[in-house]
Amino acid sequence: MLRVVISQDSAVPPYEQLRLAVIEQVRAGDLVAGTKIPTVRALAATIGLAPNTVARAYRELEQEGVLETRGRQGSFIASTGDPTRDRAGRAANDYVAAIRRLGLTDKDAVQFLEAALT
Repeated sequence: MLRVVISQDSAVPPYEQLRLAVIEQVRAGDLVAGTKIPTVRALAATIGLAPNTVARAYRELEQEGVLETRGRQGSFIASTGDPTRDRAGRAANDYVAAIRRLGLTDKDAVQFLEAALT
C-alpha cells in the first residue's frame, strides 16, 4: 500500500516528494512489481494535492520505468522497479559495448573502471 506524507514546509516540490516516496518504497520492498497504486484523483484527494501535481509525479515515474499504466486497469509498479539499478545496468552495458567497439579486452575494461572508481 502506497504511503505518502507531503510536507508543505519542504523546499522540495510536492510532486518530487511524491516521486521520491514511491521510489523509496519500491527500493525498500514495500511496493513490489505488480502492485496497483491509487488513481491520480484518488491519491490527490487522499494526500491533499492537486491532481495535476500527482499526475506529474506519475508521468515522471512512468518515464523512469518505476510505474506502468495499463489503460483502464490503472497504474502499477513496473517489473523493473528500481530506476537507479536499471540505469546503472544500462550504463554498464553501454560501457562494455564501447570498450569492445574500441577493440579493448575485458581486462582493459576492468582496469579503466577501477581507475575511474579511485
